[in-house]
Amino acid sequence: MTKPAFVYVTYISTTPEKLWQALTDGEFTEKYFFGTRVESDWKEGSDVSYSRNGEVTDYGKILKCEPNQLLSFTWTYKSDNTPRESPTLVTFELHTLGNTVKLTLKHENLLESDIVDGHHTFEGFNNGWPAIISNLKTFLETGQTLPAISI
Repeated sequence: MTKPAFVYVTYISTTPEKLWQALTDGEFTEKYFFGTRVESDWKEGSDVSYSRNGEVTDYGKILKCEPNQLLSFTWTYKSDNTPRESPTLVTFELHTLGNTVKLTLKHENLLESDIVDGHHTFEGFNNGWPAIISNLKTFLETGQTLPAISI
């Protein structure tokens, strides 16, 4: 049986190099990821963590890292007490289309309990990821972030 997944696709007027830096550089993520900083050495098998105000909120292990093309890692939400056989999986795929990059975000290995009445309830799925990716797109295209929102 296939487990539920969350998929989000957007097109960003940028280069793959700039988008990659925005995904992997903590100073960039703090700007569009609502104060959340990513940390890793971006080598397969290495740790990755997301922290806000110095406290780790999410963490995992790098599974694949192909600069400017593909980034995949396990994802554990620190406050998630749902019993899981394995962590969820986050993948960013970048595809160049002229002066645009198609960004596909996949958050996989979800559980049926992560979905209630057809809606993702786990923080970061239905509200968080679209807001984060929209803010990333706006930041890369304009140099500004969206007005403050609470996710």
